[in-house]
Amino acid sequence: MTLHRRRALPNTQSDKVSTSPPSFSFSLSIRILPLLDSASRFFPAVWCLELIYGFNSSEYSNFLCVRTSANVRPPRLFVVRASDGGDAPMKKLGRSDAECEAAVVAGNVPEAPPVPPKPASPAGTPVVPLLPLSRRPRRNRRSPALRASFQETNLSPANFVYPLFIHEGEEDTPIGAMPGCYRLGWRHGLLEEVSKARDVGVNSVVLFPKVPDALKNPTGDEAYNDNGLVPRTIRLLKDKYPDLVIYTDVALDPYSSDGHDGIVREDGVIMNDETVHQLCKQAVSQARAGADVVSPSDMMDGRVGAIRRALDAEGFYHVSIMSYTAKYASSFYGPFREALDSNPRFGDKKTYQMNPANYREALIETREDESEGADILLVKPGLPYLDIIKLLRDNSPLPIAAYQVSGEYSMIKAGGVLKMIDEEKVMMESLMCLRRAGADIILTYFALQAARCLCGEKR
Repeated sequence: MTLHRRRALPNTQSDKVSTSPPSFSFSLSIRILPLLDSASRFFPAVWCLELIYGFNSSEYSNFLCVRTSANVRPPRLFVVRASDGGDAPMKKLGRSDAECEAAVVAGNVPEAPPVPPKPASPAGTPVVPLLPLSRRPRRNRRSPALRASFQETNLSPANFVYPLFIHEGEEDTPIGAMPGCYRLGWRHGLLEEVSKARDVGVNSVVLFPKVPDALKNPTGDEAYNDNGLVPRTIRLLKDKYPDLVIYTDVALDPYSSDGHDGIVREDGVIMNDETVHQLCKQAVSQARAGADVVSPSDMMDGRVGAIRRALDAEGFYHVSIMSYTAKYASSFYGPFREALDSNPRFGDKKTYQMNPANYREALIETREDESEGADILLVKPGLPYLDIIKLLRDNSPLPIAAYQVSGEYSMIKAGGVLKMIDEEKVMMESLMCLRRAGADIILTYFALQAARCLCGEKR
């Protein structure tokens, strides 16, 4: 720590500048409040803090330079307080407190701006007696400051999990049904997108692979290939960003030649227990590569408990499970399936995904997943199912996740392009509603765009 003299301020007794301060007792207290970014890089190479101290009615301004390691970012906010150790008075700006109080007692009250006049009502406004209301809720909404003081729900980049599509190619390929989204090249485009997200505080991603058709088969064996696209990508991301939180999708549909989440029997039935066996191997493969959270989205019965046992048996007791607890057989998934080329080759997914008409059934799934060891419960889709999010929030102590799915995203994007809605405002409102309903985290394709808005960046 070094203290460098910068300049001396004028003495109160003359206009001359003191060339050197006399000896004195100096005490310094510093409180630093850095705003951590997503990478937790908060110590600067050099902090230059301007200090002002007083001695014998003089003031001096100096720089205090604290040197740390040279490969880190400066903080965005800090507070510094400095004071001298003696009783010498500081420079006065006017009368003493006692003089001011005496003047007021004597009736010499200083002038202040007058009370502003009452705003005029428009012509024709009827004159009516005041309503006899003991409570007027609008009082707490009168100004931005009051509204901010009483805001019950907040939204931050830390609430977002960023879904990213990856493929084996080198180039980023746009997804027609999802404007602004791409299938990212796993070695280049993905790293760039993750870097952008981390710069605005989004430090969690979930990976969805587009698997070449030649690697797909009826039993989805590519799902647990340790050198497959997802495990390779996890290892690459963890090497580049060790503190990045990586969620993975556990399901067979990206790897199945049938496009279903499970193994399909000859008569079209999705085989439950045999599928769960494959899912366990997939989850272990992802955990071995470095996944932080495995996320079974298949909706097979008993898969959470089986995956938990498989992970623990391999020593991955620290890896979390985010269960797709209430995943509905929704029509909002269309753009996503185009992105991964994972549409079912026949039929639909109604025999394993939930009926959109059902409410209480979500409680059955919740209790099963809790008892089997789920760490996070997810509702999918998001906005059309706010009541289900609230139901899980009220009935489970576990963290709740909501997935703002591709159809929700694309509708907002389309409405913005057609100038039918304000895209940014609708985006932020929809995310706030998911939080208000009870979601702790939100999987959203708007993660980067919304985080930039929250950070005050212009589109």
